[in-house]
Amino acid sequence: MNTYDLLKPLNLITTIGTLPQTVEHIEVDSRAVKPDSIFFCIKGHTTDGHDYAQNAISNGATVIVAEKELDVDVDKAALVVVKNSSKALAFISNLFYQQPSKDMMVFGVTGTNGKTSVTNLIHQLLRHGGEHSALSGTIGFDLDGTLYESANTTSDLITTQRMLVQAKEAHVSNMIFEVSSHGLLEGRLWGVDFDVVTFTNLSHDHLDFHGTIEHYGYAKGLLFSQLGQDLSKPKYAVLNLDDQWFDRYSYMTPFEVISYSMEQDADFAAKDIQYLDDRTLFRLESPEGTFQVETQLLGTFNVSNVLAALASLYAKGESVDSLIERLKDIPPISGRMERVQTTAPLSIYIDYAHTPDAIEKSIQAVMPFKKNRILFLVGTGGNRDKSKRPTMAEKASLADYVVLTTDDPRYESYDSILADLEKGMKHDQYALIGDREEAVRHLMEMAEPDDIIIFAGKGHEDYQIIENTKYPHSDREIALEVIGSRF
Repeated sequence: MNTYDLLKPLNLITTIGTLPQTVEHIEVDSRAVKPDSIFFCIKGHTTDGHDYAQNAISNGATVIVAEKELDVDVDKAALVVVKNSSKALAFISNLFYQQPSKDMMVFGVTGTNGKTSVTNLIHQLLRHGGEHSALSGTIGFDLDGTLYESANTTSDLITTQRMLVQAKEAHVSNMIFEVSSHGLLEGRLWGVDFDVVTFTNLSHDHLDFHGTIEHYGYAKGLLFSQLGQDLSKPKYAVLNLDDQWFDRYSYMTPFEVISYSMEQDADFAAKDIQYLDDRTLFRLESPEGTFQVETQLLGTFNVSNVLAALASLYAKGESVDSLIERLKDIPPISGRMERVQTTAPLSIYIDYAHTPDAIEKSIQAVMPFKKNRILFLVGTGGNRDKSKRPTMAEKASLADYVVLTTDDPRYESYDSILADLEKGMKHDQYALIGDREEAVRHLMEMAEPDDIIIFAGKGHEDYQIIENTKYPHSDREIALEVIGSRF
Protein backbone atom coordinates (compact mmCIF):
# COMPACT_ATOMS: atom_id res chain seq x y z
CA MET A 1 0.00 0.00 0.00
CA ASN A 2 1.17 3.55 -0.70
CA THR A 3 3.19 4.74 2.29
CA TYR A 4 2.38 8.41 1.79
CA ASP A 5 -1.37 7.68 1.76
CA LEU A 6 -1.06 5.75 5.01
CA LEU A 7 0.76 8.60 6.74
CA LYS A 8 -1.43 11.35 5.31
CA PRO A 9 -3.87 11.55 8.30
CA LEU A 10 -0.96 12.39 10.64
CA ASN A 11 -0.07 16.10 10.76
CA LEU A 12 2.43 16.27 13.61
CA ILE A 13 5.17 13.97 12.35
CA THR A 14 8.88 14.24 11.65
CA THR A 15 10.36 12.01 8.97
CA ILE A 16 14.06 11.14 9.06
CA GLY A 17 15.37 9.32 6.01
CA THR A 18 13.56 8.45 2.80
CA LEU A 19 10.15 6.80 2.90
CA PRO A 20 9.66 3.79 0.63
CA GLN A 21 6.96 4.20 -1.99
CA THR A 22 4.95 1.25 -0.63
CA VAL A 23 4.75 -1.08 2.35
CA GLU A 24 3.29 -4.58 2.52
CA HIS A 25 2.85 -5.25 6.24
CA ILE A 26 2.35 -3.51 9.60
CA GLU A 27 3.60 -5.01 12.87
CA VAL A 28 4.05 -4.23 16.58
CA ASP A 29 6.14 -7.35 17.30
CA SER A 30 9.66 -7.13 15.86
CA ARG A 31 9.82 -10.94 15.65
CA ALA A 32 6.88 -10.94 13.22
CA VAL A 33 8.35 -8.30 10.92
CA LYS A 34 8.77 -9.30 7.27
CA PRO A 35 10.40 -7.39 4.40
CA ASP A 36 8.69 -4.09 3.49
CA SER A 37 6.96 -3.67 6.87
CA ILE A 38 6.08 -0.67 9.01
CA PHE A 39 7.11 -1.36 12.60
CA PHE A 40 5.34 0.56 15.37
CA CYS A 41 7.23 1.09 18.62
CA ILE A 42 4.55 0.65 21.30
CA LYS A 43 5.23 1.04 25.03
CA GLY A 44 3.76 -1.85 26.99
CA HIS A 45 3.59 -2.77 30.68
CA THR A 46 6.71 -4.94 30.62
CA THR A 47 8.42 -4.13 27.30
CA ASP A 48 9.01 -1.07 25.14
CA GLY A 49 8.88 -1.48 21.38
CA HIS A 50 11.43 1.31 20.99
CA ASP A 51 14.05 -1.14 22.28
CA TYR A 52 13.38 -3.49 19.35
CA ALA A 53 13.49 -1.08 16.42
CA GLN A 54 16.88 -2.34 15.24
CA ASN A 55 15.64 -5.94 15.40
CA ALA A 56 12.70 -4.93 13.22
CA ILE A 57 15.03 -3.35 10.66
CA SER A 58 17.16 -6.51 10.64
CA ASN A 59 14.01 -8.48 9.81
CA GLY A 60 13.11 -6.23 6.92
CA ALA A 61 11.21 -3.22 8.26
CA THR A 62 11.53 -0.20 5.96
CA VAL A 63 9.61 2.27 8.18
CA ILE A 64 9.89 2.69 11.96
CA VAL A 65 7.17 4.68 13.72
CA ALA A 66 8.36 5.89 17.14
CA GLU A 67 7.67 8.53 19.78
CA LYS A 68 11.28 9.75 19.87
CA GLU A 69 14.37 9.86 17.70
CA LEU A 70 16.19 6.53 17.73
CA ASP A 71 19.73 5.52 16.89
CA VAL A 72 18.88 3.41 13.85
CA ASP A 73 20.28 3.13 10.35
CA VAL A 74 17.97 5.46 8.37
CA ASP A 75 19.61 4.30 5.15
CA LYS A 76 17.81 0.99 5.69
CA ALA A 77 14.55 2.27 7.22
CA ALA A 78 12.92 5.69 7.46
CA LEU A 79 12.16 6.88 10.99
CA VAL A 80 8.79 8.57 11.51
CA VAL A 81 8.51 10.35 14.87
CA VAL A 82 4.97 10.90 16.17
CA LYS A 83 3.45 12.07 19.45
CA ASN A 84 1.65 8.81 20.16
CA SER A 85 2.54 5.56 18.41
CA SER A 86 -0.69 3.82 19.46
CA LYS A 87 -2.88 6.55 17.99
CA ALA A 88 -0.82 6.59 14.82
CA LEU A 89 -1.26 2.82 14.63
CA ALA A 90 -5.03 3.19 14.99
CA PHE A 91 -5.28 5.48 11.97
CA ILE A 92 -2.78 3.60 9.83
CA SER A 93 -4.05 0.09 10.57
CA ASN A 94 -7.62 1.14 9.88
CA LEU A 95 -6.57 2.49 6.48
CA PHE A 96 -4.27 -0.45 5.78
CA TYR A 97 -7.04 -2.99 6.44
CA GLN A 98 -9.67 -0.82 4.67
CA GLN A 99 -11.94 -0.20 7.67
CA PRO A 100 -13.47 -3.70 7.89
CA SER A 101 -15.77 -2.88 10.82
CA LYS A 102 -17.80 -0.50 8.66
CA ASP A 103 -19.05 -3.46 6.63
CA MET A 104 -20.27 -5.44 9.66
CA MET A 105 -22.71 -5.25 12.57
CA VAL A 106 -20.36 -4.77 15.53
CA PHE A 107 -21.34 -5.38 19.17
CA GLY A 108 -19.25 -4.46 22.22
CA VAL A 109 -19.98 -5.63 25.76
CA THR A 110 -18.25 -4.27 28.86
CA GLY A 111 -18.70 -4.54 32.64
CA THR A 112 -17.08 -6.19 35.64
CA ASN A 113 -19.07 -9.42 35.51
CA GLY A 114 -21.11 -11.03 32.77
CA LYS A 115 -19.15 -9.92 29.69
CA THR A 116 -18.31 -13.45 28.59
CA SER A 117 -21.84 -14.72 29.19
CA VAL A 118 -23.53 -11.85 27.35
CA THR A 119 -21.18 -11.95 24.36
CA ASN A 120 -21.58 -15.72 24.09
CA LEU A 121 -25.35 -15.42 24.31
CA ILE A 122 -25.42 -12.84 21.52
CA HIS A 123 -23.10 -15.02 19.44
CA GLN A 124 -25.11 -18.22 19.97
CA LEU A 125 -28.49 -16.56 19.47
CA LEU A 126 -27.31 -15.16 16.14
CA ARG A 127 -25.96 -18.52 15.01
CA HIS A 128 -29.12 -20.35 16.14
CA GLY A 129 -31.01 -17.88 13.98
CA GLY A 130 -29.01 -18.89 10.92
CA GLU A 131 -26.68 -15.87 10.87
CA HIS A 132 -22.89 -15.95 10.66
CA SER A 133 -21.16 -14.51 13.71
CA ALA A 134 -17.68 -14.06 15.17
CA LEU A 135 -16.74 -13.45 18.80
CA SER A 136 -13.55 -12.13 20.38
CA GLY A 137 -13.14 -12.44 24.14
CA THR A 138 -11.87 -14.38 27.13
CA ILE A 139 -12.43 -17.75 25.48
CA GLY A 140 -10.52 -16.72 22.34
CA PHE A 141 -11.60 -15.84 18.80
CA ASP A 142 -14.65 -17.86 17.73
CA LEU A 143 -15.07 -17.49 13.97
CA ASP A 144 -18.52 -18.88 13.28
CA GLY A 145 -17.88 -22.00 15.34
CA THR A 146 -14.12 -22.40 14.82
CA LEU A 147 -12.16 -21.37 17.92
CA TYR A 148 -8.72 -19.75 17.79
CA GLU A 149 -6.60 -18.84 20.83
CA SER A 150 -6.03 -15.21 21.82
CA ALA A 151 -3.78 -13.70 24.47
CA ASN A 152 -6.13 -11.16 26.07
CA THR A 153 -9.82 -10.52 26.66
CA THR A 154 -9.42 -7.50 24.36
CA SER A 155 -6.72 -8.13 21.74
CA ASP A 156 -4.13 -5.61 20.58
CA LEU A 157 -5.06 -3.14 17.86
CA ILE A 158 -3.55 -4.97 14.89
CA THR A 159 -4.92 -8.35 16.00
CA THR A 160 -8.38 -6.77 16.34
CA GLN A 161 -8.22 -5.41 12.79
CA ARG A 162 -6.99 -8.75 11.46
CA MET A 163 -9.84 -10.59 13.17
CA LEU A 164 -12.31 -8.22 11.53
CA VAL A 165 -10.71 -8.82 8.14
CA GLN A 166 -10.74 -12.59 8.68
CA ALA A 167 -14.42 -12.47 9.66
CA LYS A 168 -15.29 -10.29 6.67
CA GLU A 169 -13.46 -12.61 4.26
CA ALA A 170 -15.41 -15.54 5.76
CA HIS A 171 -18.65 -13.65 4.92
CA VAL A 172 -19.45 -13.13 8.61
CA SER A 173 -21.72 -10.12 9.04
CA ASN A 174 -21.75 -9.90 12.87
CA MET A 175 -18.73 -9.28 15.11
CA ILE A 176 -18.95 -9.29 18.90
CA PHE A 177 -16.23 -7.98 21.22
CA GLU A 178 -15.82 -8.63 24.93
CA VAL A 179 -14.35 -5.29 25.99
CA SER A 180 -12.06 -4.91 29.01
CA SER A 181 -11.27 -1.66 30.80
CA HIS A 182 -7.57 -2.27 30.15
CA GLY A 183 -8.24 -2.60 26.44
CA LEU A 184 -10.25 0.62 26.40
CA LEU A 185 -7.61 2.66 28.23
CA GLU A 186 -4.87 1.30 25.99
CA GLY A 187 -6.80 2.09 22.81
CA ARG A 188 -6.93 -1.50 21.56
CA LEU A 189 -10.33 -0.83 19.95
CA TRP A 190 -9.56 2.52 18.37
CA GLY A 191 -10.85 2.47 14.82
CA VAL A 192 -13.58 -0.13 15.44
CA ASP A 193 -16.97 1.18 14.29
CA PHE A 194 -19.37 -0.15 16.93
CA ASP A 195 -23.12 -0.35 16.32
CA VAL A 196 -24.43 -1.66 19.66
CA VAL A 197 -22.54 -1.35 22.96
CA THR A 198 -23.75 -2.99 26.15
CA PHE A 199 -22.99 -2.51 29.85
CA THR A 200 -23.50 -5.33 32.38
CA ASN A 201 -22.47 -3.99 35.82
CA LEU A 202 -19.66 -2.38 37.75
CA SER A 203 -18.18 -3.68 41.01
CA HIS A 204 -14.81 -3.96 42.79
CA ASP A 205 -12.11 -5.28 40.47
CA HIS A 206 -8.81 -4.21 38.85
CA LEU A 207 -8.25 -1.37 41.34
CA ASP A 208 -4.54 -2.18 41.33
CA PHE A 209 -4.59 -0.89 37.75
CA HIS A 210 -7.24 1.86 37.93
CA GLY A 211 -6.66 3.12 41.46
CA THR A 212 -10.27 3.97 42.32
CA ILE A 213 -13.72 2.69 41.41
CA GLU A 214 -14.42 6.07 39.77
CA HIS A 215 -11.44 5.75 37.45
CA TYR A 216 -12.44 2.15 36.71
CA GLY A 217 -16.00 3.24 35.91
CA TYR A 218 -14.94 6.03 33.59
CA ALA A 219 -12.58 3.65 31.78
CA LYS A 220 -15.60 1.46 31.00
CA GLY A 221 -17.45 4.57 29.83
CA LEU A 222 -14.95 5.02 27.00
CA LEU A 223 -16.87 2.36 25.08
CA PHE A 224 -20.02 4.49 25.03
CA SER A 225 -18.25 7.66 24.01
CA GLN A 226 -16.54 5.60 21.29
CA LEU A 227 -19.89 5.26 19.51
CA GLY A 228 -19.04 8.71 18.19
CA GLN A 229 -21.13 11.68 17.12
CA ASP A 230 -22.16 10.74 13.57
CA LEU A 231 -25.94 10.62 13.90
CA SER A 232 -26.48 9.66 10.27
CA LYS A 233 -26.09 5.99 11.24
CA PRO A 234 -28.33 4.47 13.95
CA LYS A 235 -26.43 3.14 16.95
CA TYR A 236 -27.51 2.00 20.41
CA ALA A 237 -26.33 1.77 24.00
CA VAL A 238 -27.82 -1.05 26.08
CA LEU A 239 -27.51 -0.25 29.79
CA ASN A 240 -28.31 -1.96 33.08
CA LEU A 241 -30.85 0.21 34.90
CA ASP A 242 -30.09 -1.66 38.15
CA ASP A 243 -26.53 -0.32 38.22
CA GLN A 244 -25.60 3.09 39.62
CA TRP A 245 -23.57 3.93 36.51
CA PHE A 246 -26.65 3.88 34.26
CA ASP A 247 -27.19 7.65 34.22
CA ARG A 248 -23.53 8.51 33.72
CA TYR A 249 -23.16 6.17 30.77
CA SER A 250 -26.42 7.48 29.30
CA TYR A 251 -24.86 10.96 29.18
CA MET A 252 -21.74 9.69 27.41
CA THR A 253 -23.48 9.00 24.10
CA PRO A 254 -25.96 10.91 21.91
CA PHE A 255 -27.50 7.66 20.70
CA GLU A 256 -30.67 5.93 21.88
CA VAL A 257 -30.40 4.05 25.17
CA ILE A 258 -32.20 0.74 25.67
CA SER A 259 -32.56 -0.21 29.35
CA TYR A 260 -32.92 -3.56 31.05
CA SER A 261 -33.67 -4.41 34.68
CA MET A 262 -34.59 -7.11 37.16
CA GLU A 263 -35.76 -4.60 39.77
CA GLN A 264 -37.49 -1.76 37.93
CA ASP A 265 -39.67 -1.06 34.95
CA ALA A 266 -37.39 -0.91 31.92
CA ASP A 267 -37.47 -1.50 28.17
CA PHE A 268 -36.56 -5.12 28.96
CA ALA A 269 -37.67 -6.21 32.43
CA ALA A 270 -37.76 -9.62 34.12
CA LYS A 271 -40.73 -10.37 36.40
CA ASP A 272 -41.95 -13.41 38.36
CA ILE A 273 -38.59 -15.18 38.20
CA GLN A 274 -38.47 -18.89 39.06
CA TYR A 275 -35.07 -20.44 39.79
CA LEU A 276 -34.96 -24.19 39.20
CA ASP A 277 -31.94 -26.47 39.52
CA ASP A 278 -31.71 -27.06 35.76
CA ARG A 279 -33.28 -23.93 34.22
CA THR A 280 -34.69 -20.47 34.95
CA LEU A 281 -38.14 -19.14 34.06
CA PHE A 282 -39.42 -15.55 34.03
CA ARG A 283 -41.91 -13.19 32.44
CA LEU A 284 -40.33 -10.72 30.06
CA GLU A 285 -41.81 -7.29 29.52
CA SER A 286 -40.43 -5.84 26.30
CA PRO A 287 -41.19 -3.21 23.63
CA GLU A 288 -42.85 -6.00 21.61
CA GLY A 289 -45.05 -7.20 24.46
CA THR A 290 -44.96 -9.73 27.29
CA PHE A 291 -43.40 -13.18 26.86
CA GLN A 292 -42.65 -16.25 28.98
CA VAL A 293 -38.93 -16.99 28.94
CA GLU A 294 -37.14 -20.27 29.61
CA THR A 295 -33.34 -20.56 29.73
CA GLN A 296 -30.86 -23.28 30.70
CA LEU A 297 -28.67 -20.61 32.33
CA LEU A 298 -28.84 -20.63 36.13
CA GLY A 299 -28.80 -17.93 38.79
CA THR A 300 -29.96 -14.36 39.32
CA PHE A 301 -27.02 -12.85 37.47
CA ASN A 302 -27.80 -14.92 34.39
CA VAL A 303 -31.29 -13.45 34.19
CA SER A 304 -29.61 -10.06 33.92
CA ASN A 305 -27.22 -11.45 31.30
CA VAL A 306 -30.12 -12.82 29.26
CA LEU A 307 -31.88 -9.45 29.39
CA ALA A 308 -28.71 -7.72 28.18
CA ALA A 309 -28.32 -10.12 25.25
CA LEU A 310 -31.98 -9.90 24.22
CA ALA A 311 -31.92 -6.09 24.37
CA SER A 312 -28.70 -5.97 22.34
CA LEU A 313 -30.14 -8.10 19.57
CA TYR A 314 -33.43 -6.21 19.65
CA ALA A 315 -31.36 -3.09 18.96
CA LYS A 316 -30.03 -4.87 15.87
CA GLY A 317 -33.60 -5.43 14.69
CA GLU A 318 -34.19 -9.03 15.81
CA SER A 319 -37.69 -10.15 16.82
CA VAL A 320 -38.09 -10.70 20.57
CA ASP A 321 -40.40 -13.67 19.99
CA SER A 322 -37.83 -15.36 17.76
CA LEU A 323 -35.00 -14.69 20.21
CA ILE A 324 -36.91 -16.30 23.07
CA GLU A 325 -37.55 -19.44 21.03
CA ARG A 326 -33.84 -19.73 20.23
CA LEU A 327 -32.85 -19.06 23.85
CA LYS A 328 -34.37 -22.36 25.02
CA ASP A 329 -31.71 -24.29 23.10
CA ILE A 330 -28.68 -22.29 24.30
CA PRO A 331 -26.65 -24.42 26.77
CA PRO A 332 -24.96 -22.93 29.85
CA ILE A 333 -21.88 -20.88 29.05
CA SER A 334 -18.67 -22.85 29.62
CA GLY A 335 -17.33 -22.22 33.12
CA ARG A 336 -20.09 -19.75 34.03
CA MET A 337 -22.16 -21.41 36.77
CA GLU A 338 -21.89 -24.57 34.69
CA ARG A 339 -23.18 -27.75 36.29
CA VAL A 340 -20.83 -30.72 36.04
CA GLN A 341 -22.55 -33.88 34.86
CA THR A 342 -22.08 -36.69 37.37
CA THR A 343 -24.02 -39.65 38.77
CA ALA A 344 -22.72 -38.94 42.29
CA PRO A 345 -25.40 -37.89 44.83
CA LEU A 346 -24.25 -34.27 44.95
CA SER A 347 -24.12 -31.18 42.73
CA ILE A 348 -20.94 -29.59 41.36
CA TYR A 349 -20.70 -26.22 39.63
CA ILE A 350 -17.77 -24.58 37.86
CA ASP A 351 -17.82 -20.78 37.89
CA TYR A 352 -15.53 -17.94 36.87
CA ALA A 353 -16.50 -15.79 39.87
CA HIS A 354 -13.43 -13.82 40.96
CA THR A 355 -14.94 -10.60 42.32
CA PRO A 356 -16.80 -10.12 45.62
CA ASP A 357 -20.08 -9.41 43.83
CA ALA A 358 -19.80 -12.46 41.57
CA ILE A 359 -18.91 -14.73 44.50
CA GLU A 360 -21.95 -13.60 46.46
CA LYS A 361 -24.27 -14.12 43.50
CA SER A 362 -22.77 -17.52 42.75
CA ILE A 363 -23.61 -18.80 46.23
CA GLN A 364 -27.03 -17.14 46.25
CA ALA A 365 -27.84 -18.90 42.97
CA VAL A 366 -27.76 -22.34 44.64
CA MET A 367 -29.28 -21.38 48.00
CA PRO A 368 -32.85 -22.37 46.97
CA PHE A 369 -31.68 -25.95 46.28
CA LYS A 370 -29.65 -26.49 49.43
CA LYS A 371 -30.37 -29.86 51.10
CA ASN A 372 -27.22 -30.41 53.10
CA ARG A 373 -24.23 -28.04 52.82
CA ILE A 374 -22.74 -25.58 50.36
CA LEU A 375 -18.99 -26.09 49.92
CA PHE A 376 -17.16 -23.27 48.19
CA LEU A 377 -13.63 -23.00 46.85
CA VAL A 378 -12.37 -19.49 46.17
CA GLY A 379 -8.99 -18.30 44.99
CA THR A 380 -7.39 -15.15 43.70
CA GLY A 381 -4.46 -14.32 41.47
CA GLY A 382 -1.02 -13.34 42.70
CA ASN A 383 0.52 -9.92 42.01
CA ARG A 384 -2.91 -8.43 41.33
CA ASP A 385 -5.51 -6.31 43.17
CA LYS A 386 -4.99 -7.20 46.84
CA SER A 387 -7.67 -4.85 48.15
CA LYS A 388 -10.53 -7.11 47.04
CA ARG A 389 -9.20 -10.27 48.72
CA PRO A 390 -10.75 -9.87 52.20
CA THR A 391 -14.11 -8.95 50.68
CA MET A 392 -13.98 -12.02 48.43
CA ALA A 393 -13.58 -14.24 51.50
CA GLU A 394 -16.29 -12.31 53.33
CA LYS A 395 -18.76 -13.06 50.53
CA ALA A 396 -17.57 -16.68 50.38
CA SER A 397 -18.50 -16.98 54.07
CA LEU A 398 -22.11 -17.38 52.93
CA ALA A 399 -21.15 -21.00 52.26
CA ASP A 400 -21.06 -23.59 55.04
CA TYR A 401 -17.47 -24.58 54.33
CA VAL A 402 -14.87 -22.60 52.41
CA VAL A 403 -11.49 -23.48 50.99
CA LEU A 404 -9.27 -20.45 50.41
CA THR A 405 -6.71 -21.08 47.68
CA THR A 406 -5.10 -19.42 44.64
CA ASP A 407 -6.05 -18.95 41.00
CA ASP A 408 -2.84 -17.97 39.24
CA PRO A 409 -0.25 -17.29 41.97
CA ARG A 410 2.32 -15.96 39.49
CA TYR A 411 5.30 -14.72 41.56
CA GLU A 412 3.44 -14.21 44.85
CA SER A 413 3.71 -16.75 47.66
CA TYR A 414 0.76 -18.88 48.75
CA ASP A 415 1.06 -17.56 52.30
CA SER A 416 0.78 -13.93 51.18
CA ILE A 417 -2.36 -14.56 49.11
CA LEU A 418 -4.05 -16.71 51.75
CA ALA A 419 -3.27 -14.26 54.56
CA ASP A 420 -5.07 -11.48 52.69
CA LEU A 421 -8.08 -13.68 51.96
CA GLU A 422 -8.33 -15.02 55.52
CA LYS A 423 -8.84 -11.50 56.92
CA GLY A 424 -12.36 -11.49 55.50
CA MET A 425 -13.67 -14.84 56.75
CA LYS A 426 -16.82 -14.56 58.91
CA HIS A 427 -16.77 -18.07 60.41
CA ASP A 428 -14.19 -20.71 61.29
CA GLN A 429 -15.35 -23.44 58.88
CA TYR A 430 -12.59 -23.02 56.34
CA ALA A 431 -9.21 -24.33 55.21
CA LEU A 432 -6.15 -22.55 53.82
CA ILE A 433 -4.58 -24.56 50.98
CA GLY A 434 -2.38 -22.65 48.54
CA ASP A 435 -1.89 -25.45 46.01
CA ARG A 436 -5.10 -25.38 43.97
CA GLU A 437 -5.05 -29.05 42.97
CA GLU A 438 -4.66 -30.05 46.61
CA ALA A 439 -7.47 -27.61 47.51
CA VAL A 440 -9.85 -29.16 44.99
CA ARG A 441 -9.05 -32.66 46.22
CA HIS A 442 -9.57 -31.61 49.82
CA LEU A 443 -13.00 -30.17 49.08
CA MET A 444 -14.08 -33.29 47.21
CA GLU A 445 -12.85 -35.53 50.03
CA MET A 446 -15.00 -33.43 52.39
CA ALA A 447 -18.11 -33.82 50.23
CA GLU A 448 -21.17 -35.67 51.50
CA PRO A 449 -24.36 -36.74 49.70
CA ASP A 450 -26.67 -33.81 48.88
CA ASP A 451 -23.86 -31.26 49.17
CA ILE A 452 -23.59 -28.46 46.64
CA ILE A 453 -20.00 -27.73 45.60
CA ILE A 454 -18.85 -24.62 43.74
CA PHE A 455 -15.34 -24.20 42.33
CA ALA A 456 -14.90 -20.47 41.69
CA GLY A 457 -12.26 -18.42 39.96
CA LYS A 458 -10.99 -20.49 37.03
CA GLY A 459 -14.19 -21.19 35.12
CA HIS A 460 -13.42 -22.49 31.62
CA GLU A 461 -9.65 -22.13 32.06
CA ASP A 462 -7.64 -25.36 31.86
CA TYR A 463 -4.35 -24.00 33.17
CA GLN A 464 -2.76 -22.26 36.14
CA ILE A 465 -0.04 -19.60 35.90
CA ILE A 466 2.82 -20.14 38.34
CA GLU A 467 5.59 -17.56 37.96
CA ASN A 468 5.33 -16.93 34.20
CA THR A 469 4.55 -20.49 33.09
CA LYS A 470 1.16 -22.01 32.32
CA TYR A 471 0.67 -25.46 33.81
CA PRO A 472 -2.29 -27.75 32.95
CA HIS A 473 -5.03 -27.57 35.57
CA SER A 474 -8.74 -28.39 35.51
CA ASP A 475 -10.96 -28.14 38.60
CA ARG A 476 -13.52 -30.27 36.78
CA GLU A 477 -11.17 -33.13 35.94
CA ILE A 478 -9.69 -33.28 39.42
CA ALA A 479 -13.15 -33.25 41.03
CA LEU A 480 -14.42 -36.04 38.75
CA GLU A 481 -11.31 -38.11 39.47
CA VAL A 482 -11.96 -37.92 43.24
CA ILE A 483 -15.65 -38.66 42.75
CA GLY A 484 -14.72 -41.78 40.78
CA SER A 485 -12.82 -43.15 43.75
CA ARG A 486 -15.38 -42.15 46.40
CA PHE A 487 -18.87 -42.74 45.04
